Amino acid sequence: MKLAVTGGAGFLGYHICNRLKDKFDDIIVLDIEPIDHNEYPENVKYVNADVRDRDELRSIFKEVDVVVHAAAALPLWKNKDICDVNVTGTENVLSAAKECGSERVVFISSTAVYGIPKKHSIYEGDPLVGVGSYGQSKIDAEGICEKYRDEGMCVPVIRPKTFIGTGRLGVFQILYDWVENGKKIPIIGNGKNRYQLLEVEDLVDAIYMLLTFSEEKVNDSFNVGSGRFDTVSKDVGALCGFAATGSKVLSTPASFVKPVLALFEAMKLSPLYKWVYGTADTDSFVSIEKIKNTLGWVPKHSNAEALIRSYEWYLEHKDELSDTGVTHRVPWKQGILGCFKRFL
Repeated sequence: MKLAVTGGAGFLGYHICNRLKDKFDDIIVLDIEPIDHNEYPENVKYVNADVRDRDELRSIFKEVDVVVHAAAALPLWKNKDICDVNVTGTENVLSAAKECGSERVVFISSTAVYGIPKKHSIYEGDPLVGVGSYGQSKIDAEGICEKYRDEGMCVPVIRPKTFIGTGRLGVFQILYDWVENGKKIPIIGNGKNRYQLLEVEDLVDAIYMLLTFSEEKVNDSFNVGSGRFDTVSKDVGALCGFAATGSKVLSTPASFVKPVLALFEAMKLSPLYKWVYGTADTDSFVSIEKIKNTLGWVPKHSNAEALIRSYEWYLEHKDELSDTGVTHRVPWKQGILGCFKRFL
């Protein structure tokens, strides 16, 4: 069986290829970014391809059995690019897969589709209210998935919480850098809110179930997140305790910090976007009962375990990091946050 992974050069794509290498005869990685072939299994073939090019997708999907559509423009991208990649790209992937007779397409959505809800847990049937261009693009893309589902395709949709693990950088690299240097870690608000994360290995296990279980079970939308998580203060505090660098959690007044971060974002001085700071002081967790009851999926790692595993990888590989960018596999420029780091 042959698997295609759009966005396969990204953080999730890298883990899909490595964790599922023995589950498929061949894996095709489609991405506009190159891959380091030394990091990928031997049965992975890389194709420089853009999900915005439908004709190119048709030529690739002719021999593909199943697809994981993970390609996405992240919130730091320009609004037009977010729409083109996340919405038009999803239409192109599903259209090409249907035309080529692919058995199913698993779409990687996000819990950003729920916006900033006022009640928890969040269930799959709750209202979808996107925050910013990224959240709205995921809602629009899910609408396209529903359309193709109605036309007879099998299009499972998975809505993961923020996922981390070995190789995860981006905004988390900023956290790890501060922890390593023994800095105080500012928490927006009092840190007593519960914010669910997800270990990427648990996410890939769920994706594999959606790729292989019967259509009757999987042709739906599913939340995924850690099954064990505490307050932000305790989970980040567990990371600080493990690091033993003197780093500790520092609560801050949300009513002051959030408008300041919004201003910094507008002035392009900070890498933190609204989805990061807008929900940082509120509860944010989804119900995972549906996928547990339907597919028997159970996450293995807690928030604290996932943070520590990711931090350990960072310590082992930090000297190899150089280039910055806007994906989850490279460090982000800290901008004005680097100035505050000096005083904490």
